[in-house]
Amino acid sequence: MSLSNYAESALLQHLLGQATYTPATTLYVALATADPTEAATGAAMNEVANSGNYARTAVTFPAAASGSIANSAQVNFPQASAAWGTVTHYAIVDNATYGSGNVLAYGALSASQTVNANNTPYIVAGDITVDRGGALSNYLANALLDFAFRNQAFSAPANFYVGLSTVTLDQTDTGTSATEPSGNGYARTSITAWDAESGGASANTNQTDIGPATGSWGTPLSAFVADASTLGNILFWADVPVGDQQAVGNGDTWRYAAGAITVSLA
Repeated sequence: MSLSNYAESALLQHLLGQATYTPATTLYVALATADPTEAATGAAMNEVANSGNYARTAVTFPAAASGSIANSAQVNFPQASAAWGTVTHYAIVDNATYGSGNVLAYGALSASQTVNANNTPYIVAGDITVDRGGALSNYLANALLDFAFRNQAFSAPANFYVGLSTVTLDQTDTGTSATEPSGNGYARTSITAWDAESGGASANTNQTDIGPATGSWGTPLSAFVADASTLGNILFWADVPVGDQQAVGNGDTWRYAAGAITVSLA
């Protein structure tokens, strides 16, 4: 199941402090007869026709884990009083009223289902799964999923820092577990400004330099964005492309041009 364009933009703007997002206290599942697509809205998502006793149905989620969240209970729709057609997809929306609200995420059913009169459609527990988008750490993915889909508080970090690791990182790494260069002038560097979010992505507004080094840092294999100058939480991470991997020695500066540090929920 994928995040909609609406959710990607709203959550990234909230994370970067560009706008405040207030999650809905109750979310609903809507059924669709075709792919809602990333651009889906509450009024345009190929939703089942508003007839035959069709209604959106509330859904609940437990705590996110490993960058994923899934419905904790079976979602039971009303008994159809007339045919609803062939249902192929579903969407998570923030409003119970047909044609209203915003789509947060959407996905395909494991198998299309034709709903006829007197059928009572349902989706079993665990079948509605929303996964991370972009190169997010488990910490950030879980926090944003709990925020958007469980209405758990999440405040934007006060500051952002870019750092380097001489060991390849993955989504499980934290600000404590990353193997950063030690001494010799190394320190995470503050990202002073972000470009306005667009399409679920943003980038550093200004050139960002780490260094200069006063001795060897080894060869950085991954870079990351964290919420603290030391320790803290890794938010985003990426491997350094093989062609850019090189040892950092005395007098060297690791430089990111403006726009080179891209963060995304898309």
